[in-house]
Amino acid sequence: MGKTPSTIGKGLVREDLDEIEDNEDLHKNHEAYFVPGLHRGLLVMETIAAEQKPMSVTEIAKHLGLTRSSVFRLIYTLRHMGFLEASPDTKEFMLGPRVLNIGFAYLSSKDIIEISRSELERLRDDTGISTHLAIRDGREVLYLNCVQNRSGFLSNLNVGARLPAYATPMGWLLLSELSAKDIRKLYESVKFQKLSEQTPDTLEALLIRVGEAAARGYVISRGILEHGGSSVSAPVYSRSGDVVGAIDISGPDTAFDLSALDTRYVEAVVNAARQISRKLGYVDKAA
Repeated sequence: MGKTPSTIGKGLVREDLDEIEDNEDLHKNHEAYFVPGLHRGLLVMETIAAEQKPMSVTEIAKHLGLTRSSVFRLIYTLRHMGFLEASPDTKEFMLGPRVLNIGFAYLSSKDIIEISRSELERLRDDTGISTHLAIRDGREVLYLNCVQNRSGFLSNLNVGARLPAYATPMGWLLLSELSAKDIRKLYESVKFQKLSEQTPDTLEALLIRVGEAAARGYVISRGILEHGGSSVSAPVYSRSGDVVGAIDISGPDTAFDLSALDTRYVEAVVNAARQISRKLGYVDKAA
């Protein structure tokens, strides 16, 4: 799903080149075809995206191990094309609107979005609650689809929204695709911030939540993400049996019949996730 913030750091240019050179499918004319300037320009955008805040030329240069003059020229070109823009009050730079054009074009090309839409709409109609589809992008949950309910309880999680995977039910399901070793590596330098009293605040607590989610096959939330909110989440599987996404119904407690949270709602969400998985080619041998 792309590079995580932990992989963005000083010396990244050299490390990324080493990674490319280790690729077994490296073209025999790689040295002639590879464009270092384009590579560095993309790394500038990745760095700013990973930091999730405007950055100065000096900060970007330090992260990438490049000179300020080199970074200045890269930024100038990216600004000219609309991929970066200057912060109005500082000498810092942020991602520009043209990045979104590429991002949404990529997302719209993903089969899981088109395949899931009808099932999410059916799930919304069956439950009367807003439904969502999300994938894992590094340490974040990225929302790809949102089908709003018809009763006025609109979801505030729309397409493109991101939440920390360690703090969310769908995140725990998505992380269950990884081994405990890989989860430890992913979060080895991360300080957990509690979004609610139920947010795991240590790596060990996160591993327990992920294990429980994987074993149960769904997650029921009462105030896990925010007080007064509920949700039911389930994983989506690919043809090869990998967890490639997760869906949920979520909204304020008042949108739910809370007495049916672990019965009717769980059955509806798990069944919808199963149908999406089947459309992606997954064969549930236990079914």
